[in-house]
Amino acid sequence: METDAPYLCHCDDRTACVVSVKGLKENWQRWSHEHQDYQKHNPFSNDRGATVSLTAKQQALQLGQDGYGRPLEGSMTEQRGRDAHAHINQEVEELCQVIMDIGESGVGGNGGSGERAVATVEFKKLFDHYVTISNKLVGILLRARKQGRVSFKGEMLWQGQDDMVAIKLLKGPE
Repeated sequence: METDAPYLCHCDDRTACVVSVKGLKENWQRWSHEHQDYQKHNPFSNDRGATVSLTAKQQALQLGQDGYGRPLEGSMTEQRGRDAHAHINQEVEELCQVIMDIGESGVGGNGGSGERAVATVEFKKLFDHYVTISNKLVGILLRARKQGRVSFKGEMLWQGQDDMVAIKLLKGPE
């Protein structure tokens, strides 16, 4: 049974608002439909219809095409990715500066890539110094190596066993 009888509620001491049950129902239905539409575009939704209702652009993308595996342009996901990338680049810059500060300048020949090292430091010395700055030294070193900023032997560095491994700074801080 639908009723349009007003419901009197007190918003504060001076004013009273009149809200109908029908108005409340319409507001709720509008919010519900908007939320359902939003969930259809949410890849983490348990809604099985979510994959069916993707935009035509997303459905047309195939492996190897531009935009495949990338968030929608202008989305919050894209913004978070850009922010994370900038943060990691800042950490790599700080690492390069630390190596310049505590390392020996121009020692160590080339870094295995044909470039002369700007500075060289042993992993233990870098680890002992850097632990007060960040607890993710090895991850940042791996990212810096991927960017061609540092060079070291091996795939991974382990505290204790790789203490004497030379970390070569190939490009100084920008």
